[in-house]
Amino acid sequence: MEELRVMRPFIGGEFVESASEKFTTIYDPSTGHPIAKVPQCTQEEVNRAVACAKAAYPAWRDTPVRKRAALMMKLHQLIERDMEELTLLCATENGKCLSEAAGDVGKALDMTELACSAPSLLMGESLMDASSGYDTTLYREPLGVFAGIAPWNFPAMIPVGWMAPLAIVCGNTFVLKPASTTPMTCLKFAELYKEAGIPDGVFNIVPCSRNEAEILLSHPDVKGITFVGSTDVGRHIYATAAANGKRVQCLCEAKNHALVLKDAPLTRTAAGIVNSAFGCAGERCMALPTVVVEEEIADQLIAEIVRLCKQQKVGPAYDPASKLGPVGSKGHQKFVLDWIEKGIEEGAQLVLDGRNIKVPGYEDGYYIGHTVFDHVTEEMTIGTREVFGPVLCIKRVKSFEEGLALMNRNPFANGSVIFTQSGYYAREFAKRTDGGMVGVNVGIPVPIPVFPFSGHKLSFFGDLHCHGKDAFRFYTESKCVTVKWFDEEEQTNAHVDTWDGSR
Repeated sequence: MEELRVMRPFIGGEFVESASEKFTTIYDPSTGHPIAKVPQCTQEEVNRAVACAKAAYPAWRDTPVRKRAALMMKLHQLIERDMEELTLLCATENGKCLSEAAGDVGKALDMTELACSAPSLLMGESLMDASSGYDTTLYREPLGVFAGIAPWNFPAMIPVGWMAPLAIVCGNTFVLKPASTTPMTCLKFAELYKEAGIPDGVFNIVPCSRNEAEILLSHPDVKGITFVGSTDVGRHIYATAAANGKRVQCLCEAKNHALVLKDAPLTRTAAGIVNSAFGCAGERCMALPTVVVEEEIADQLIAEIVRLCKQQKVGPAYDPASKLGPVGSKGHQKFVLDWIEKGIEEGAQLVLDGRNIKVPGYEDGYYIGHTVFDHVTEEMTIGTREVFGPVLCIKRVKSFEEGLALMNRNPFANGSVIFTQSGYYAREFAKRTDGGMVGVNVGIPVPIPVFPFSGHKLSFFGDLHCHGKDAFRFYTESKCVTVKWFDEEEQTNAHVDTWDGSR
C-alpha cells in the first residue's frame, strides 16, 4: 500500500515536523480512500504558534497599511495563478463538485481582494473644533494575535477568505486551526502567503484536536477568536473566550427557509430551489433545506423539483459532469442517513429517496442522492434542525402570513428567501423576516464581501460579523485622540485646561 503523504503544520513561516504521535487520516470522499494524514499538534506546538505570532506582531503592526495591502495584492495574484490546482485540491479533500470548489476558492480570492482595500476601510474619523480650539481624531488600530477555528465544509473560503486575510491586513497576526479532515487547501495557501512576502510568524496553521484548540480560548496572548461551526460548539467558544476577555464572533448552524407564493414562476423557482438546496451537497450554512409553499401550487412545485433533481448526475467531485458530489466524510454520511430515517419515523412523506445510491466505479464513496420530504410539520425535527446534507423539506401553508410566522418561529436565522412576483409581499417579507441575509427570488442571498455576512438568533453569537466594514471593526479597536494647541499669548499666560469633552 502506497505510503500516505504527511501534512505538516505551518509555524513561524515554516512547515515543521510535529512531535505528535496522533494523526488524522484525510479521505477522498469521492472514492472513500485515504489520501494523506495530518498530525494533531501538541499543546506545546499550539503555544509555540501563538508565541511566534506574538513575536511577529510589533513589526507587522508598525508596517504601513499601504504596504500590508500591497502584499495582499501579491497574494491575490498568486491565488489567481494557482486557481486550477487549488480548486482540484479543494474538490478532492472536501467532495464538492469542481464548479463548487472553484466558487469556494473564488470566495477566498474575493476576500483577499477586499483586504487590498484596507487603506480606505481602516480610515478613521476626525472633527476639527470638537470644542473651541480642540480637535478630535479617531484611529483604528490592530489588537495583536487572533485565532481562527474553521469548519470542514469550505476549506478555502472560510479559513483563508473570511478569517486570515482580513485579520492580517488590519495589522494583526493569526493562528489558524483548520478542520482536521480538510486541512490540505489552507496549508497550500500557507505556501502562497510565504511566497507573497508575508513575514514569518504573521500567519500560522496548527491542525489539532478540540482539546488543544481549547488553549486558544483562554490563552493570554490571544486577543480574539473567530469561529464557524455548530451552535453547541459556538456557544461554548463564545462563553469561554468572552469570559477570558476576548473578542469573539461565532457563525453557527442554520435552517434557512424559503417562502414560495402562488404567483411565483414555477420552473425558475424550482430551479433556484434545487441549486440552493443541493449545491455543495447541502453542506453550507446558507443552503436552502426547507421550502414553505402555498398549498395551491405545492403539488406542481414538488413535481418540478423532483423532475429537475432526477436530471442531475450524482458523481465524483472531479468529474465535470457531476452536479451532486459526495458528502464530506463517512461519519457525516451516516449522520445524514440517520436524519432521513428520522424524517420517515416522524411521518414526513418521502417523495424522492436518495439512500442506497451507488456510483459505478466509486462504490466506496460517501454518496447520498437528492432526497425530498413533503408534508413536513413544525413538530418534526427533520424540518427544524440542521441536517447539512442533500435533503429538502417541504412545508405547506395557506397564506403569506401563515408562512412568514412559521419561518420566524424557527430558532435559526442565517438567511431567508421569498419567491414571488409581488413587490408588496417582497417588501413586507424583507421588513419582517428574522433572517439576517434575505433573498427575493435569490435562493442563496450571500452578499458580496463589502456587506456583512449577517446571521441572527442561534445562527450567530457576537456583535460584529465577518465581511465588509464589520470585519475591519472586529479586527481593530478604536482610539480617540483629542488635541489642543496654544498660541504664543496663551503659552505666556497661565492657561488652565478645563476640557472635559462637554463643551
